[in-house]
Amino acid sequence: MLMAGLDGIINKIEPPAPVDKDLYELTGDEAAAIAQVPGSLDEVLNNLERDHEFLLKGGVFTKDLIETWIDFKRKQEVDYVRLRPHPAEFELYYDI
Repeated sequence: MLMAGLDGIINKIEPPAPVDKDLYELTGDEAAAIAQVPGSLDEVLNNLERDHEFLLKGGVFTKDLIETWIDFKRKQEVDYVRLRPHPAEFELYYDI
């Protein structure tokens, strides 16, 4: 997180303005205008795979370490969840 923060400072990336409204009462257009964070670990890993140059600065992390970590997380966590039925599926179909 520190590396991401430093990247934002170096590249003069301004954070978006805070939303001072009830998010559940936004119109469709208002909600669409708000940036969304990734909805799953898989999305996070895809984004990290596409954009990790900021982590290589200063020799803190190596490309090999980042790629290995992404692969490990996919195998140990993403696939673990993806290859099993969702609790809602279990509830829907268990008694059939």
